[in-house]
Amino acid sequence: MNAQQLRARWAGLARRERTLVAAAGGLLALALLWWIALAPALATLRSAETQHRALDAQLQHMKRLQSQARAMQGQPRQSPEESLRQLENAIRNQLGGSARHSVAGDRVTVTLVNTPPAALAQWLSQVRANARAIPAEAKLTRNPSGGWDGSLVLTLPAR
Repeated sequence: MNAQQLRARWAGLARRERTLVAAAGGLLALALLWWIALAPALATLRSAETQHRALDAQLQHMKRLQSQARAMQGQPRQSPEESLRQLENAIRNQLGGSARHSVAGDRVTVTLVNTPPAALAQWLSQVRANARAIPAEAKLTRNPSGGWDGSLVLTLPAR
């Protein structure tokens, strides 16, 4: 149908029918306006507070990590021998019999067998701070009893 035929058909409708068609068209226009413009904006507005809180928490975590990194940078340099001694003490004291280690240059491979998650997390934190060893590679799996099995490769600081 072309525009002239539509006008003729519109003129042929009774006044009541024209009113109903116009009302249906207006209702359709309002529905489209809602679905395209208003609903997405309102959904964004509703979720903004939650996203803001999550981003604030992430920012605080990043600031804590930044201050921790600055504190570690401010510490005096440590020899590789001292780092290795600190690492071996941490393995012996924190992980006990659930870990073995081997040294190859500035890399230390630590093999874990059923190591409790809390002990591993505390050990990693202590090794990073005291021995200044950086995890370079991790191949860990969770065993059925809840402990960690696998190996970690740590890099000791260079001279």
